Amino acid sequence: MPIPFIHKTPPHIPEVHLPEEPFLQVASALTLELNQALKLLRDIASGRNPKKFLMVIAASWVLSIVGSWCNFLTLFYIAFLLLHMVPVFYEKYEEKVDLFAEKAMVEIKKQCAVFNVKVLSKIPIGPLKTKKV
Repeated sequence: MPIPFIHKTPPHIPEVHLPEEPFLQVASALTLELNQALKLLRDIASGRNPKKFLMVIAASWVLSIVGSWCNFLTLFYIAFLLLHMVPVFYEKYEEKVDLFAEKAMVEIKKQCAVFNVKVLSKIPIGPLKTKKV
């Protein structure tokens, strides 16, 4: 017994035309943000902003210590959990956290002022020398 031939018509797939303007706006915004980030990195690396330079050094040091305790996936998992848990705990204990953060900021500002007077003010900062190519 022969199998009957069924004639199917292909489905209609509409043509899609995307406007060029939104993509150009996104590319322009990303270019602006990337240029600002690169300027910030250049300023930090050149030493123009000593406070941010020292913050980057401290953050790198802390990351290297934490990284020596566990591998990258464990660190990623911990960061993922913290990103989901911290907002919930903050909503629950908002008053206590804000009070503690305020006290911590006052103490940090005191320590930064002392550090600035004792260390940073003694570092000579001159104009950057530009290399002629």
